[in-house]
Amino acid sequence: MVSNGYFVHYFAPSDLPRIPKNVVFIIDQSSSMYDRKIEQTRLALLRILSDLGEDDHFGLITFDSEVNFWKRELLKATEENLKNAKSFVKEIRDRGATDINAAVLAGVDMIKQHPREGTASILILLTDGDPTTGETNKEKIMANVKEATGTKFPLYCLGFGYDVNFDFLTKMSLENSGVARRIYEDSDADLQLQGFYEEVAVPLLTDIQLKYPGGTNLTKTSFSLYFNGSEIVVSGQITDNSVESFTTEVIAVSKGNNVMYQDTIMTTDPSDVPPENEDFMQRLWAYLTVKQLLERQVLLKGQEKEDEKKEALKLSLKYQFVTPLTSMVVTKPQEGDVEVADKPKEGEAPPRPPAPGFSQQHHSLGLHDAAVDHLSLGGGYRRLSKTASFRQIPSYVRSNITWQVPTMTIPELQKGETDTLGLDLRPRHPDTVLVPVTMSAPTVHSNRFLLPVVGQSKPLCFDVPVPHKLRLLQDSASEFSMNGESLTGQNGFHQIALHYKTNHHLTINTTSIRYHDGQNQVEFLWGQEPTQHNTEGVSLILRSNEIDVTMGKIHIVILLHKEKRDMCLCPAVQTRPKDVNLTGILGEPDISYDEIQGTQTPTLKLKDQEVKTSRVMVKDYRLASAPLVGCWLVPFQAVTQRELSDLTVTQL
Repeated sequence: MVSNGYFVHYFAPSDLPRIPKNVVFIIDQSSSMYDRKIEQTRLALLRILSDLGEDDHFGLITFDSEVNFWKRELLKATEENLKNAKSFVKEIRDRGATDINAAVLAGVDMIKQHPREGTASILILLTDGDPTTGETNKEKIMANVKEATGTKFPLYCLGFGYDVNFDFLTKMSLENSGVARRIYEDSDADLQLQGFYEEVAVPLLTDIQLKYPGGTNLTKTSFSLYFNGSEIVVSGQITDNSVESFTTEVIAVSKGNNVMYQDTIMTTDPSDVPPENEDFMQRLWAYLTVKQLLERQVLLKGQEKEDEKKEALKLSLKYQFVTPLTSMVVTKPQEGDVEVADKPKEGEAPPRPPAPGFSQQHHSLGLHDAAVDHLSLGGGYRRLSKTASFRQIPSYVRSNITWQVPTMTIPELQKGETDTLGLDLRPRHPDTVLVPVTMSAPTVHSNRFLLPVVGQSKPLCFDVPVPHKLRLLQDSASEFSMNGESLTGQNGFHQIALHYKTNHHLTINTTSIRYHDGQNQVEFLWGQEPTQHNTEGVSLILRSNEIDVTMGKIHIVILLHKEKRDMCLCPAVQTRPKDVNLTGILGEPDISYDEIQGTQTPTLKLKDQEVKTSRVMVKDYRLASAPLVGCWLVPFQAVTQRELSDLTVTQL
């Protein structure tokens, strides 16, 4: 398309043979990937492996402080190989530190050692943290990876969560012809991973070069790969406005064969362009230019970096684009107040509006769900973004059921009127779906526990009445136990005690931590400077609002949560060794369930029994941010197959 001295070229051929690919997945299994992240990664990989083509070759590398190979070479995606790979993926567990340098170089070496003509090679790195062992200098790591790949194939970096060093991943990807994506740690993170993979699943062209005789100020014209379902867009200015035609030329490689595309378009008479579209081409060129300037400046330093930023800022202001270099000002028409929406800084979660009147019915210990991440609170309603895809709309809205949730009072209701979660998804505003909800303030009567589940996106949860002294974990062989005490009217535990062998005793309450090793006693206070204490077989690391406890082979983190005036303790099991037989409330190993279709009430098949269930939302206090979690609520006895009296103690 040509207009007013500017052009835009959309290149998206689809009638091309699929190019077989060599793909290596490099999977972070360090301790920071514990629980939800590693579970989501496993689930995504199981789905992705099922989508590999028969002529694809693949490799799996896991890494922490060491690099581990499923196989040392790329294997063809046969039924047998995929079956064995899935078994390997199911056994991935979090542990150790993070050696990104060694892992990525191992992936590069795997591809280099198994070259195949007429194929496309791809590296995909999944990680959530900084390099913490091996080579930790990020500049050195990027230089090592760039030298190893020789820009022959792209590296895609997928970073989990807000605490990941995303700038580092972005630079490393851009230097190696790839892109970085942030994977938000929500209930659909596995779908985000799968969605990314689908974008690069079917390569059609490699080494694409686009040429425009008579064009200048061009946006990016060189691409390493073109994938089915994607689109290459190039824009620029035409040096001679008086020319009657404009020619494009594309040279690429298709399954080992060189191909060329040529097209000539007659330039449009400016008088034929509708007034409302006169500046469209120019704005599109400016948009693409700004986007690519911002990408390039990430790789630059010193004056070059400043020059790129200045040019991007100049174009952003001229064409009124919102970018990381500019701000967006939103004016409320009625009140006239002005608020500035800032981009979240690296390492920070996005701010959420306060939810006055929100009360939590149950305390929860468990995993993270994205259902409410697409909701914001304000004006007496929950606002659900229309721009989210339908699968992102929480299932409790999709399934046309009434979901009771403690939340906000609707100011528009008259005294004595209430409402439940509405089912009408017709938009009342072009940008939002308004869902009226009610406020309730039930008394806390139970603690809610969540369980890791194999191969399912929704965890299970069950309630335990309070007050009780509970046996949370026990391993008789190593003489380890952890007990907790909860009180009526309070979330979580107000006191937790850990015992190891006969002489190690750790008592934690919401004020202090006391440790006795049989001879000496030490005491720490919450909020003090970070402290570490080690004795034989026991390690304690105290940070701001968490204590990291290792006793023998068992590793646990206990978090202190503060909500208004209330405080509670919440334990999270980090390491569950296979050779340790853990029992107790938190000792239940990974279990599986199947959803039974066609029943009026949601029903699961759990441990060879049919169990009635319901979808509930609770807070996950095992994470510092305490996000909301969606889970299947099942009876306590259905999971443990024990009575509560079997899991209580008389003394902590």
